[in-house]
Amino acid sequence: MTHNQEWLDRQERTRWFLQDRFGMFIHWGLYAIPARGEWVRNVERTSVEDYQAYFDEFNPVDYDPRAWARAARQAGMKYAVLTAKHHDGFCLFDSKLTDYKSTKTKAGRDLVREFLEAFRAEGLKVGLYYSLIDWHHEDYPAYGDLHHPMRDNEAYKRDPATFGRYLEYMHGQVRELLTNYGKLDLMWFDFSYGSMQGETWRAEELVAMMRQLQPHIVIDNRLEAGGEGGGSIYTNEPLSYAGDFASPEQIIPPAGVTDEDGRPIPWEACITLNNNWGYAAADNAYKSPTTVIRKLVECVSKNGNLLLNVGPDARGRIPRQSLDILSAVGDWMALNGDSIYGCGQAELPKPEWGRYTQKGNTLYAHIFEESIGPINLPGLAGRVKRARLLADGSELPLSRPWNAALFESDAFVNFSRPEHFSYPLPDKRGTVVELELD
Repeated sequence: MTHNQEWLDRQERTRWFLQDRFGMFIHWGLYAIPARGEWVRNVERTSVEDYQAYFDEFNPVDYDPRAWARAARQAGMKYAVLTAKHHDGFCLFDSKLTDYKSTKTKAGRDLVREFLEAFRAEGLKVGLYYSLIDWHHEDYPAYGDLHHPMRDNEAYKRDPATFGRYLEYMHGQVRELLTNYGKLDLMWFDFSYGSMQGETWRAEELVAMMRQLQPHIVIDNRLEAGGEGGGSIYTNEPLSYAGDFASPEQIIPPAGVTDEDGRPIPWEACITLNNNWGYAAADNAYKSPTTVIRKLVECVSKNGNLLLNVGPDARGRIPRQSLDILSAVGDWMALNGDSIYGCGQAELPKPEWGRYTQKGNTLYAHIFEESIGPINLPGLAGRVKRARLLADGSELPLSRPWNAALFESDAFVNFSRPEHFSYPLPDKRGTVVELELD
């Protein structure tokens, strides 16, 4: 298959992804009980034996994925990704390949199946996160590994010859997820590091199997990359397992993501609502709704998506602070979603007062800063046919103010008539002006 054909295939697979733009990430598992983040085993060097207490205790009596799905939909999210298995190896699905799963806990439920059914019922697309790393499996490297909780404990030396057994297990679980749970829209692998990348995972074989089972499925780039790197998806010659989209973590790329030819690569910034992915009871460093809104706009203005994380607690509830933020973001999206869905980078440079997104001949001006005088639209003199406030559809006056004689190439829009020298923004979180261009 030619590079160009692969590029076209990727464009077709990611069509919905580039339309939907905003998704929910859900990190949930045994680590919600200690409530110190999803890397608690790594940070505290916890053995499998000591971690077993959380397995024995796990019983999320308030788990209601329909409530999660409603919260995601009302926030304006169009898809969701749940951790089917995180690094600790605990599975939220009824895998036939292990007893280390939710159906063997007090919960006694296939939590992935319930998640998928609930989110599909709300009209959201569904994805699953699967960790390539496994700190529970006896054939995964432990002593000497970069991340394993027992990396400094010589008693956990593993025979490299048995790693193949882990790969059979990992491939088998991916096959289960793609065979037993209906159509999945997205698969989110996490993550590669050091020598643990690419063909170490038998990645070419894995992706070939996935494409055979579900040819439409969108796959991230982490079979050969971590959150800090990119892999061959950034190059002119992406490998067969390069993925369909790049996945920068806790950062928004300054200029978006393109390949060596300058063609845009689908990408998605995965971002936490506070400072942890998994539930952390003491972490109250939540981002404001305004920050979330503006970062979503920033992603779309650079041809990217935002995957915003929530970490449900041990009882299965999304924290109230998270729900409140999602609700406020949803209020804004209900009025301004047209400037997000199906939009991308504008043909114009970033303006001083905010950002642009664009869809065809419709330009959306996201205004974050209050102005002295009218809003300046650089380079758009004679090009704007019509302007309106997106939130309520009200017409906005276009005029050339008396004091703008030196700015002949620019257009100007006002929030009132007669024009004033200053006025508050209609929405301080982000005022969106829809501009119809010639």
